[in-house]
Amino acid sequence: MNDVKVMIVDDRPENLLALEELLDWPDLAVIRALSGNAALALTLDHNFALILLDVQMPGMDGFETAELLRGNVRTRSIPIIFVSAENREQRHVFKGYDAGAVDYLVKPLDPRLLKNKVGVFLELQRQRNELQTKTMELDAKISELEELQKQLEEKNEQLKRLSCLDGLTGVINRRRFDEILEDERQRALRSQTTLSLVLADVDCFKDYNDHYGHVAGDACLRGVAKALSETVRRHVDTLARYGGEEFAAILPDTGRPGAELVVRQMRQAIRAMDIPHAYSSAGDRITVSFGICTLVPEKTLSGTALVQAADKAMYEAKLAGRDCYRIHTDIGGDVLLPTT
Repeated sequence: MNDVKVMIVDDRPENLLALEELLDWPDLAVIRALSGNAALALTLDHNFALILLDVQMPGMDGFETAELLRGNVRTRSIPIIFVSAENREQRHVFKGYDAGAVDYLVKPLDPRLLKNKVGVFLELQRQRNELQTKTMELDAKISELEELQKQLEEKNEQLKRLSCLDGLTGVINRRRFDEILEDERQRALRSQTTLSLVLADVDCFKDYNDHYGHVAGDACLRGVAKALSETVRRHVDTLARYGGEEFAAILPDTGRPGAELVVRQMRQAIRAMDIPHAYSSAGDRITVSFGICTLVPEKTLSGTALVQAADKAMYEAKLAGRDCYRIHTDIGGDVLLPTT
């Protein structure tokens, strides 16, 4: 019980000395006060486990002192034992309890009784100290766990973002593309707005890989992804790597003119890269063929059907000589529009 403090209050120094001798225990600090005012002042500087308070004192008696201690938030929980040589009648004992005392002892004090009673409150103080220490340790653990939880959530969010990205190009991957396409299809269906889907395929990319090597091929795909991304500027638009050398762009609330404008910008961005491709049938530079599907979705029209329509348009662009685009505007009617 390190630093456990008990205050003894009595206006007679000899009584204080006698009490102090009875409380001469290891690890127990006894603080003296010769008056009620002095006792109140000492509570400002010390945390007491117990106060032994004389009842009969000049000026402010023990009852008044106890009431003031009980009226203060900081001191109201300190146990008080009244010590008195007079007024042993029940009414005076009850008055002591009414003033806030937890016990009432009369002089001359029985040393064993005093030690037993004081020991009880000191043990309670020890338990309170242990509880406070455990509470602080628990609070520290909770704070640590909260910080770990925060870090875990950040890591999970980071992993979630990474799981949505293509490892090579850094754009949205196929799995996330499928989710976004379905969301946008449903939204366009509800609002009856036009949805456009663009598929882009790097022309003769197998020949590029075969002759320039896979390292150069990977660098080429990263460059193409960057160039295409820079043309997809609206926050609602999405560019994804669809697979291999294919990319896809989802353009919500976009009709044929808007989709064509985006694709023309994509072609210009690819040309600006100026990557040599000596083994391409479409020219001596890297080029891309595009297929566009643009329509207002119907309930029976799936996301897969949209992709198939854009893929068919892209295939027609390949047949037309590559480095161009074709547009699919009617899946049921199978209408293909040439590049304008």
